[in-house]
Amino acid sequence: MSSPTDNKHQFRASTRLIHAGYDPHEYHGFVNPPVVHASTVLFPDAATMRRRDHSYLYGLRGTPTTDALEAALDDLEGSAGTILVPSGLAAISIPLLAFLSHGDHCLVIDSVYGPTRHFCDTLLTRMGVEVEYFDPAIGAGLKDLMRDTTRVVFLEAPGSNTFEMIDIRVMADIARAGNAVSMIDNTWATPLFLRPLDFGVDLSIHALTKYPGGHSDIMLGSVSATAATYTRLREAQMQIGINAAPDDAYLAIRGLKTMEVRLRAHERAALRLAHWLEGHSGVARVLHPALPSFPGHGLWKRQFKGASGLFSFVLDGGGNREADAFLDALRIFGLGYSWGGFESLALQVDLSDRLFAKAPTEGPVIRLQVGLENVDDLQEDLEAGFAAISAIG
Repeated sequence: MSSPTDNKHQFRASTRLIHAGYDPHEYHGFVNPPVVHASTVLFPDAATMRRRDHSYLYGLRGTPTTDALEAALDDLEGSAGTILVPSGLAAISIPLLAFLSHGDHCLVIDSVYGPTRHFCDTLLTRMGVEVEYFDPAIGAGLKDLMRDTTRVVFLEAPGSNTFEMIDIRVMADIARAGNAVSMIDNTWATPLFLRPLDFGVDLSIHALTKYPGGHSDIMLGSVSATAATYTRLREAQMQIGINAAPDDAYLAIRGLKTMEVRLRAHERAALRLAHWLEGHSGVARVLHPALPSFPGHGLWKRQFKGASGLFSFVLDGGGNREADAFLDALRIFGLGYSWGGFESLALQVDLSDRLFAKAPTEGPVIRLQVGLENVDDLQEDLEAGFAAISAIG
């Protein structure tokens, strides 16, 4: 009996999400992979153990559960190999540690995720790596920043919290021409809306905590690599001794099955609210790359296949007092970090660490994670926030 996985590469992404990574007929026909809890693996004899000629060597190096998730992500990303780690931040730090050494130069986009910057400014700097941030708008000018010692160009698209867009192909090509490895935090788009390796990027990074998990109940990260970079990435993972737990890997596999359906619902709701906010008197501007009014819209349209549920808007005037009034009036939007789950969230963005991609001057920046609640209810909730600002004069 044939399996859908036999010819999986001819199917579209939504079908491959359901079937990639695991063949039920390899395990008694059960449609979900087994959750294998393991540390010790027994070998049949001493010679096999000496040769390490065995499907599995030790739980840290992987199990059938983690293999299934890695294979699914490879299928979606078009990558040669994927590693799993316990968080999105670990998925950022492991490849940086893998490809950087004392005396190296690392270029990092200025609109990067805050904890990425913190890692670069602390541990990497203490290692003797010189970190230099660059303006997301630099484009082909990135070439002028490359040095003989540049080993990594770290990208994020769209930019964290402010959603700046970049020409990914141009920056990846510049990195490769300078013998540097390019990496991109692709969490916002997921592999459904952007496959960075198709644009010349070497390593695609995800916080699987977000949309693949989808239910705000796991911490997990992944790095998917080209054939030229995978071996070094995997070796670094094993040298550090870090992998993902089987239960978390299983939940991410399960989340992948419904990810496109959820993502499209997030996308529709977020765009509807973004358009409504554009016309609101209390809003200076909306930071959403799928809006035609957004400065990077053309780049987004050329490279991405969709938009997720995360975007920001700028209040028209005020400061922390007004932002607090807005946020404290919300009943559906929770005040919490992370995103990509079923629930809507809101927070005030802190952009004080930026060097080039500075904070908007019109007022505070509010970031919204638009969940799966009724959109009319969400709009009414946001309107209550604006009313609270008006009430304080």
